[in-house]
Amino acid sequence: MSRPRTNAPAVMLSLSAGARYDGYTGAALAAMLQLPRVIVFDDVSSTLDVAHDLAARGALAGTLVLAEAQSAGRGRMGRSWRSDRNAGVWLTMIERPPTDDAVSVLSIRVALSLAQALDPFAGEQVAVKWPNDLCLGRPPRKLAGILLESRWRGARIDWLAAGVGINVRVPRGVNGAALRADADRIAVLRDVVPALRDALARHGPLSEAELAAYAARDQAVGRRCLEPADGVVAGIQATGALLVDTPRGREAFRGGSLVFMDATDRTSGEAP
Repeated sequence: MSRPRTNAPAVMLSLSAGARYDGYTGAALAAMLQLPRVIVFDDVSSTLDVAHDLAARGALAGTLVLAEAQSAGRGRMGRSWRSDRNAGVWLTMIERPPTDDAVSVLSIRVALSLAQALDPFAGEQVAVKWPNDLCLGRPPRKLAGILLESRWRGARIDWLAAGVGINVRVPRGVNGAALRADADRIAVLRDVVPALRDALARHGPLSEAELAAYAARDQAVGRRCLEPADGVVAGIQATGALLVDTPRGREAFRGGSLVFMDATDRTSGEAP
């Protein structure tokens, strides 16, 4: 997980005053979703930036930041994420894990949990792509992404900011995927938020059940890749590592990006 510098000024919170999300105030959403606090923005640089600013000032676990639009949504390795107004669900959840024993698998665990929650809104089974993408269609196109950022106090995690971006409609100029045309964002939040919190609360490596569920949705197995190594994708380990069959044998990779050789891959882009 990345740990970039927080640069969101506290004054940004004043911009949320009076903002609504599909007619709901932050307080109404907090009551509906059973969260301690929901902060809604009409437009913000990044919900992740705001979440880090709130967490540094003591925000409770379960605090949710929502935005109608992001001007600087970001993803892994400095990539950007298109976050147009009313085009998707752009959120960040603050959590304060008691241990760090699940850090290496959290992106995968969250992706799997959200894929299961989004199936009814997608109209088909949502696929997963290591380490943090959700995809739809043939060829697969990116529907959603996850970006987890942590802040540490000494040897333990102080807080975790879980950024999620879900396309409700296909972004302009991006070859992505989206939920069904009749998908309601409030209904999506009702299912996605509990799924996200549940995934973030689990401990330890991926279970056998999680590995089986992931394998059933894994759109990468059996495909030739160029990164993180030249070879054929063979699945994932309980540690979250990607398995690739290379000329040297089966190798495990804990970081990097998964880039396929075939030209049908349409999942480029990153999480919010």
